Amino acid sequence: MQNRFLKLLVTQLQNQDPLNPLDNAAVTTQLSQINTVTGIERLNATLETLLNTFNDGQAMQAAALIGKSVLVAGSRLSLANGQAGAGVNLAGPADSVTLKILDAAGTVVQSQNLGAREAGSFSFVWDGRSDAGVDMPPGSYGFAVNAVRGGEKVTAETLQIGVVSALVRGKSGFELDLGGLGRVDFDQVQQILQD
Repeated sequence: MQNRFLKLLVTQLQNQDPLNPLDNAAVTTQLSQINTVTGIERLNATLETLLNTFNDGQAMQAAALIGKSVLVAGSRLSLANGQAGAGVNLAGPADSVTLKILDAAGTVVQSQNLGAREAGSFSFVWDGRSDAGVDMPPGSYGFAVNAVRGGEKVTAETLQIGVVSALVRGKSGFELDLGGLGRVDFDQVQQILQD
């Protein structure tokens, strides 16, 4: 770009009208414009380098999550060894949070009151029993959450637990492979759970 500009400027100076030559201000303006363009190109190159460095750093952070359990958006529960865990993200504080565990047909298996909660995400564990106290068979279940504060509904996002099995480079950056739950972007992780 800079070479093309200089070539054009020299050609312009060589072919200018001798009776009406370019004044110093015009030449100075053109030179300052090329400096601006060159500066922008260098800034873009620097930003690209910083972005690549950031992505590499993000990859290192994400790699540390392999084998860890994380909470991501979803409403699936996997019952194994008599328990299943999941989470909820509340948009605001709630006086009462009610949890309903659902079987594959959508029938409520168990209801429980999780009590008052502050805004933000939290996890819970289901003991694998129905409301009647019967042990439910291992497998995949669903759940729904209802949160209220003073009679007003509080937005509650359901969060499922996934175990990070791999780190995959996607189109928009690195993605975490959660096995049967699919892939999620690194920034979709709501909480990292301790083992």
